[in-house]
Amino acid sequence: MPKPTPTAGLHHVALYIKNLTECVHFYTALLGMRIIWQPDADNYYLTSGSDNLALHRAPRDFDTDQQKRLDHIGFFLTAPEQVDEWHTYLKEHDIAILAAPKNHRDGTRSFYCADPDGNAVQLIYYPLL
Repeated sequence: MPKPTPTAGLHHVALYIKNLTECVHFYTALLGMRIIWQPDADNYYLTSGSDNLALHRAPRDFDTDQQKRLDHIGFFLTAPEQVDEWHTYLKEHDIAILAAPKNHRDGTRSFYCADPDGNAVQLIYYPLL
């Protein structure tokens, strides 16, 4: 398969957060981001316009000295079919797939793979681009 259309760039970072309420306040009230989606009390998705910051409540036993705060990084795609094209392309290049493509209830479509160091990378179609 030929290489798919390039991504629309890195616009999404997801972090595990121990002090979720305080961090939501920091990013919204102080830095001016706004909440664009809150599926539950443990997850907030923020934006300042063309970006996306996901704050995920860290598990109680989360040890920041032993575990990464970074949940995953996300690369936006401009069409839903590109998700499947990239999935196929990366599988053909022996990249570990962590989660198969799927549609999400907010209209996005994505899958997860691992970079060579084991970091989770999401390729995501985001309809509001």
